[in-house]
Amino acid sequence: MKKYDLIVVGGGAGGLTVAAGAASLGANVALVEKRDDLGGDCLHFGCVPSKALIEAANEVYHARNVQAYGIHASGDVDLKAINDRVKASVDHIQEHDDIDRFRELGIDVYLGGASFATDHEIKIEGHENIHGKRIVISTGSRPNVPPIEGLEETGYITNESAFNLEKLPKKLVFIGGGPIGLELAQAYSRLGSEVTVLEAGPHLLGKEDQDIQKTAQRMLEQELNVITNARVSKTSRQDEKNYVHYTIDDEDHVIEADQIFLAVGRKPNTDTLQLENAGVEMDEKGHVKVDDTLRSSVPHIFAVGDVNGGLYFTHVAGYEGKTVVQNALYGLKRKISYNNIPWNTYTTPEIFHFGLTQQEAQEKHGDVMIYKTELDQVDRFVADHATNGFIKIITDTKGNIVGAHAIGKGAGDWMQVVVLAVEKGMKIGDLSNMIYPYPNHTASIENASNQYWRAKLFNGFIPKLSKTFIRWFR
Repeated sequence: MKKYDLIVVGGGAGGLTVAAGAASLGANVALVEKRDDLGGDCLHFGCVPSKALIEAANEVYHARNVQAYGIHASGDVDLKAINDRVKASVDHIQEHDDIDRFRELGIDVYLGGASFATDHEIKIEGHENIHGKRIVISTGSRPNVPPIEGLEETGYITNESAFNLEKLPKKLVFIGGGPIGLELAQAYSRLGSEVTVLEAGPHLLGKEDQDIQKTAQRMLEQELNVITNARVSKTSRQDEKNYVHYTIDDEDHVIEADQIFLAVGRKPNTDTLQLENAGVEMDEKGHVKVDDTLRSSVPHIFAVGDVNGGLYFTHVAGYEGKTVVQNALYGLKRKISYNNIPWNTYTTPEIFHFGLTQQEAQEKHGDVMIYKTELDQVDRFVADHATNGFIKIITDTKGNIVGAHAIGKGAGDWMQVVVLAVEKGMKIGDLSNMIYPYPNHTASIENASNQYWRAKLFNGFIPKLSKTFIRWFR
């Protein structure tokens, strides 16, 4: 049986970070992946293909809406051609995660399903068992399929199968109104589908600041049929047509659908790992329980990414992977902190989230200060004719930034300035003192932070003191 300093189970973002980092530091590493290639869900079914689809959909949408310039576009899209373009993007990025690249780093890559034989021994389909001094679980997650009556009869698609469609559905019903569902729902709507989103909660995007929720829902409702408080009871098929049945306040409704898209969360990929053989504890949803050093209940076994039930983002899996390399190889107990983790929702316009929402900030800090700027007050957004949206920065009474939120064109890019500011210990006033090129989208941050100095300098005793000094000064 071959022995390793570290075995990584799962070749997604977190696992690849751990494997490459550990090998670069001199560890003898094995990487086990059940697919025939590396990259995980993000590359093959999530972040990359969805953004490629969104970009194509936006191009189609803008082409159809340029009549103001005397250009007229019409016709149906070729979904197969679009999905071929999506796959081309995936294939290009796949080169970065090529198996040979990791083998060149000295990593032994095993392809096949993995499970635990003991707390140190991994079984791999088609290979002999291997032994690891330390083991990192990074098997990710998959779309959750709820036990809805009739799904097998009507069929359904998820983010794992949507990119294989060759014909654009005329009527598409999304069950679930979270970020993944809304991104793709808007994309298909812009491609030409009639899209309905059924959300069980009272509003979309439940983790976002309430002002963001309201604005985003209002904007999305201009393109999508959004139905909230909708509890899906079953799906059915009749006369070669699919139907989704749902209730609102105990009143039954039904809607026709050419395709049904499930977007009701994610499920951790732990059910085939036989974690009981290693003594690894899981929560009721199947996530590996970890402490703030990312150790499981078995100290030499770690878990990173979706599988540990934290924040379901690729950049978080990579961040956790960097921490685990240190803890697993050197026995350190460096703790993970999610305080400064941003995330984006890639609808149009984009949504940026960082830190606490206003409600969370008020619950934690009591009195807070709100600095908000509408994008129609920012010259660059006016020039772009992209004034829908706003920026909102939340601070405590000392000016420390505790939350920042935005909805607007490219918000996921230009709002990153706030993340860096917080990382460097800067306050809201420091953001105002920066120099922003004119005209620039980041001027929205400048405008919001300028409000701090207006309140500080132009209210209270300072103007009176200044007036006295100016009169006295010769």
